This record gives sequence, C-alpha cells and structure tokens, in this order.
Amino acid sequence: MHSALLGFGLGFLVALQLGPMSLFLVRSTLRAGLLTGLGVGAGIAVIDALYAAAGAAGAAPLLLVDPVRLALGVLGAGVIVWLGVKTLWAAWHVRAGLDGDAASSPLTAFRTSLGATASNPATIVSWAAIFSAASPGEQPVPLVLGVGLGSLVWVTTLAAITSVVRRAVGVRSIRIADGIAGLGLLGFGGALGYRTLHDPL
Repeated sequence: MHSALLGFGLGFLVALQLGPMSLFLVRSTLRAGLLTGLGVGAGIAVIDALYAAAGAAGAAPLLLVDPVRLALGVLGAGVIVWLGVKTLWAAWHVRAGLDGDAASSPLTAFRTSLGATASNPATIVSWAAIFSAASPGEQPVPLVLGVGLGSLVWVTTLAAITSVVRRAVGVRSIRIADGIAGLGLLGFGGALGYRTLHDPL
C-alpha cells in the first residue's frame, strides 16, 4: 500500500508540472470538449506509467547512447513542433469538429497524446532519476501502477476544470487559447531540439 501511495504522489506531482502536453490537453478540451481532453489525459497517463516502469527497470542508460539520444530528441522536438503548428493553424479555423485537427475526437486525441508524450526522451530520464531516489525498498509494480493512477487523476482534474471554463468562453477565447498553446508548443519543441543538439541529457 505504501508503494502505491508513493507512486500516486509521484505521478500526480510530475503530471502537475506545466509542459507541452498540459498545453495540448487544455487547448484540446477548450476546442472539442471534456471527452477529447480525457483522451489526451489518458495518453499522458499511459506513457507516464510505461516510462516509470522503464525507469524502474533501468532502461534510462540506453538513452545516454549518443545516436539514440540524438534520434529520439530530434523526433520528440519534431512531434511537438508539429503539434504547435497544427494548433496555431487551428487558431485561425475555430469551429467544432475541424477536419484534420490533431485532437478532433477522443480516440484521435488519445493516439496523438501517446505519440507526443512518448516522443520526449527526457521523460524516461526524469522517471529514472525519480525511481533511483524513491524506489529502494519499494515494490515496483504497485509503485508503477500508483504513478499511472496519480498522473491520470491530475490530467482528469485538469480536463474537468478546463471543460467548466469552456462553457463560459466564446470562439474568440478559444482562438486566443489555441494561439497561446501553439506558441508554447513551438517553444517547448524548439527548446527540446536545441538541447538535444547542443547539450547532453
């Protein structure tokens, strides 16, 4: 029970940090509603749990191999920049159910979230560092399940709050949110690409 509670706390607090996927969840919920936001959140939580498991299994050193680090970093930056461009494009085409939107339905949102969250190699390195400090003496399976549940609780809460806000805002506000989220995603993608090419993990 202690391991599961510890994992829950870790998952919740790590998910609480502002990042590109938080921005994507907020704009997707504002644009398409609660179910789409929950689709994004579920993708985030699944990858958090999988990366936590990989971190617990000691997979992080693989990312220190330079060609692997470079390939994953460039891929991750490309995916986040792509989401940013799509989001900025959507800011000029605000309407319900926009064809080609990266989060136009819960299932599409889930798939996009899985790919975008998984493409950031820094995520698994972060989880490996957390597990090296937190996992001695803890049971790995309850710890990893707790991480997934904690992450899911936060992203569900964020989607629910955003859904409530959505009812009070109009098209203009959604366009502004898309613009802010798009610029934020481009910034995160650019920073990841720069760090990948110039700094070691």
